Amino acid sequence: MLDNATYTPRLEKQYRDTIRAALKEEFGYKNDMQIPRLDKIVLNIGCGAEAVRDSKKAKTAQEDLTTIAGQKAMTTRAKKSIAGFRVREDMPLGAKVTLRADRMYEFLDRLINVAMPRIRDFRGVSGKSFDGRGNYATGIKEHLVFPEINFDKIDENWGMDIVICTTAATDAEAKSLLKHFNMPFNS
Repeated sequence: MLDNATYTPRLEKQYRDTIRAALKEEFGYKNDMQIPRLDKIVLNIGCGAEAVRDSKKAKTAQEDLTTIAGQKAMTTRAKKSIAGFRVREDMPLGAKVTLRADRMYEFLDRLINVAMPRIRDFRGVSGKSFDGRGNYATGIKEHLVFPEINFDKIDENWGMDIVICTTAATDAEAKSLLKHFNMPFNS
């Protein structure tokens, strides 16, 4: 699906066709290069204490994250030993993946339109989770909300951090960009 040279993700096409013009009008940009756009999406699963007790947990998290992202996830490892947590240097503790271009737009589309509506008692994501530089971070408690994950084969339920990096200079610009992508903010 992503190998086809003529294929363009739905959200990328929507960005080019309507969102750019709306943002340019809303903020009065004089140059098209000032218009905020998505830069990358970083997904992270931290296994924590489970990975310390069983080293296979980090491998399982990596496989699940690879399935969700459609791109091979890398294992995150401890930078230094912490005796109190029984963590040794270079011990696998989780997985992360950085999505760009088509895979980034495809993931955002699946996150907003498929995964988030499947979250129990979902009332939207916080509109206050911006970092001051136009990047947005959120988390989900269960990675099972993604349809790619087979519920029957899961032995552990992982939480996931999702960081959406934009080229926006301010949080207001980034929030407007994400609202145009139909991100369900609750405030």
